[in-house]
Amino acid sequence: MDVWKMSIGSLSEEVLNKLSKMLDNPTCGWRQLATAASEQPKFRCSEKELTSCSLQVLSAAGSPARTLLARLADRSCSLDFLLHCLRKMDHQEAVQFLTTTVAELIQVTEQPQSQQATAGSRVVLTCRASGPPGLTYQWFRGNQEVKDETGSSPELVLCPLSQAHQGHFICRINHGDNCVFSQWAHVQLVRSAGSSPGYSSSLFPGSVSGLRVVHQPRSQAASEGDTLVLECNAEANPPAQYEWYHNAVPMPQHKTRSLKIPCVTTEHRGEYRCKVFNLYHQAWSDTATISIGPSSVTDASWVEVDRGLESQEVHRSTFGAGVPPLRQMASLPQSAKNFYATDKVALLIGNMNYVHHTQLCAPISDVHELTNLLRQMDFKVVSLLDLNWQEMHSAVTEFLLLLDKGVYGLLYFAGHGYENYGNSFMVPIDAPASYTSEHCLCVQNILTRMQEKETGLNVFLLDMCRKRNIYDDIIVQPGLVKVTANIVFGYATCVDAEAYEVKREDVSNGIFISFLKRRVCEDEKVTVMLDRVAEDMGRFEITRGRQALELRSNLSERRSLTDPIQTAECSASYKARNLQWAVAHVLPKSHCLQFDCGVKVQLGFAAEFSNIMVIYTRILEKPKEIVSCSAQLTDFPEGVDIDLKKSNQETLLEAGSLLLIKEGLPSPEAPSLYTRIRSLQRLRTELTFTVCLHYTYSNMDEEVQERQPVTIGKPLVSKLNLHEPRSDRVCSASSSFSLDSFSVTECSSFTEGFASVDSASNTWSHYAQPGRDSSSADRQTSSRSANVPEETDCPEFFGSPEPLVASKSLPHSQVNDLNYKFSDMCNFHSY
Repeated sequence: MDVWKMSIGSLSEEVLNKLSKMLDNPTCGWRQLATAASEQPKFRCSEKELTSCSLQVLSAAGSPARTLLARLADRSCSLDFLLHCLRKMDHQEAVQFLTTTVAELIQVTEQPQSQQATAGSRVVLTCRASGPPGLTYQWFRGNQEVKDETGSSPELVLCPLSQAHQGHFICRINHGDNCVFSQWAHVQLVRSAGSSPGYSSSLFPGSVSGLRVVHQPRSQAASEGDTLVLECNAEANPPAQYEWYHNAVPMPQHKTRSLKIPCVTTEHRGEYRCKVFNLYHQAWSDTATISIGPSSVTDASWVEVDRGLESQEVHRSTFGAGVPPLRQMASLPQSAKNFYATDKVALLIGNMNYVHHTQLCAPISDVHELTNLLRQMDFKVVSLLDLNWQEMHSAVTEFLLLLDKGVYGLLYFAGHGYENYGNSFMVPIDAPASYTSEHCLCVQNILTRMQEKETGLNVFLLDMCRKRNIYDDIIVQPGLVKVTANIVFGYATCVDAEAYEVKREDVSNGIFISFLKRRVCEDEKVTVMLDRVAEDMGRFEITRGRQALELRSNLSERRSLTDPIQTAECSASYKARNLQWAVAHVLPKSHCLQFDCGVKVQLGFAAEFSNIMVIYTRILEKPKEIVSCSAQLTDFPEGVDIDLKKSNQETLLEAGSLLLIKEGLPSPEAPSLYTRIRSLQRLRTELTFTVCLHYTYSNMDEEVQERQPVTIGKPLVSKLNLHEPRSDRVCSASSSFSLDSFSVTECSSFTEGFASVDSASNTWSHYAQPGRDSSSADRQTSSRSANVPEETDCPEFFGSPEPLVASKSLPHSQVNDLNYKFSDMCNFHSY
């Protein structure tokens, strides 16, 4: 067996810790490794698993990378695949370290085999290993070292065999401080030689035990409804037993050499392996990859109906008679079947705290969950909560600046909404009681502006009501929509109907997201994926007849949200978008404050959303004479949206962050205090506050205080100044602005410049906010090419750890198991 085929778990703890330190960084670290490993389905980490890794940063000794490596090891990730992922990330240091380490690994290439023999005969146990020069061997019988002359050689000779030789033997292979053990081999004394009763094998003659897989399961493609049959056969002595695994999960109901699954669905696709074992040996079959496609149709045709003045049906068959379309598709050129995006960008808005309308509960968890799922598919996501009209308008404008030719654009809105005369309107939180289209944003206008960018895919997911607005009799005339065959609208409910959320004790979920999150990452055409969501919702009894997903689309190609990103044709504009998007996701640099009393305090930051940040303080060091101390945040300036009653709390839940669950956090060596800051988009100046240290000496009863002021700049989305009006010229059809005109050092109206990044930190240093005059449209346009950030490593672009992102809402496996009754309708709130 090649040493590179060994599992990550074969590495020593020291090696894993060194590798983890190399990967615990924001630019080329564990998140990029998780993304690279996801090309193999069984190594793809779920949202909950990634969150668990992120949360390790809250422990002084925690390591997100070490946690990820442990998960990969549990799934039998090989060293060669790990090396492949590190090379894909271009992590040269880790590649060199792993290559050198593996070259020094000891790998058992030939295991000693259990044997049965008669007294006086000659038995040879053989163990051979590969590795660095100078390997030495030690044989043991039980826990006693064998002192014979062959006890320090690869071959242990037991001759003449006697009763004293009977027992279990193992070999230890040494190289310096490193060593590995072989498997156990059982030597048994029998009266006469011969085959085991009832068993005869040409592979294992006489009484020698062994096991070898002689027939491997094969990869195959099937259609939904087909019967899947996989075969694995082994020659073994004693006879073999079988156990099947699907995506590394045991299938306890399948324990024979033949695996048969009737009427397969997409849930059955993935990787299958069979474990074959007997009393002395164990072996694994090759991996069989099973793909499940739609049901085949043998006589498919389409009908074109001319609905002009003289209506007439014209039948045109797209396929030959009796030839399945899937087979015809298989014969198409590769370029006709595979699609890619030049980039993927998503804007997610959740409005909850309305000034003049019913408060909503679900958008916070809905936006959070969809954000994490889209990031797993390489979307650049901006997630915002509680925006007024100006902030929504500015956010959409900045979102449009991230779009370009071939980019996949996705807009999700959860909140109050309505639909008049075929146009959908999103309601901001400051809309008056009797709002009209003048106070809202028209989705169709946004679509028109997206099409000006020649995007590859436009997806709108609208989780809102579509009732008629009786206060609005204005017929809005959006711009002319082009026939681009790349538009998908997923409405949470039908026309003139309401969308609902399930109100729970702590975190609520919208019905739409409860089902969408189960399907959104499927590698299927967007419309196929949404159709399946609609079917799932239709089986949910409590909403049947009240809410049903509606899909509108003219998508002609098999484009999926999981399509890969190819940037070769637009590298300059791609880099520019990275810089644009990164501006809205820069966290302040972690601070370590040294107080005069000798106490050292860590000040850390975490992004809950693009406009919500959690600040936590932790005592790192304190003198022995100080018996108690805590670092609290105070003196926030006016205008900062913070609930003072929930500041400086010992748990995230007490701080008001319902998505951040105490049970999901590690137990830090020192307690932390959490403070949650909301609505960062309204921050007009740099954020300043005071860290107040409260401490008590062992020989004093009175509490002592020390204070230090802190300035952290403008974090996250506050740099974009969404509270400032945007000129319509920014995204008008006549605008000459184009991402194609970017050089590496040019960007759009994201006007801030980057400062250098501390490579040892998981956060960014803040940077200055230059002033700008938004009153002049011409000055705004010109500033996009003049006031640009310099290109630098961006932790958010490369997937820096976001430690405070755990969800506890409607687990995927429980969506259809909810025990709701119609009498519980008071727990449903329409948008």
